[in-house]
Amino acid sequence: MDIDVGFFHLLQLRSALGLEIKGLKHSKGSAYAYIKKEFGYKGNKQKVYDQLNNKINEIKEQKNENCT
Repeated sequence: MDIDVGFFHLLQLRSALGLEIKGLKHSKGSAYAYIKKEFGYKGNKQKVYDQLNNKINEIKEQKNENCT
């Protein structure tokens, strides 16, 4: 399976935001703030997480369609 760097970055952001939701903080700043700024998502941490997760699932589906 060929995973590009941009997709891997999305997975990292989702993981970091998931940890923030659980109460952990990243030393380089908030993944939540970065994601909201980068993608223009609105809402609380859980809603932003869900939106990012939907984007990741859409990309996965597109990649699977291209493989067939």
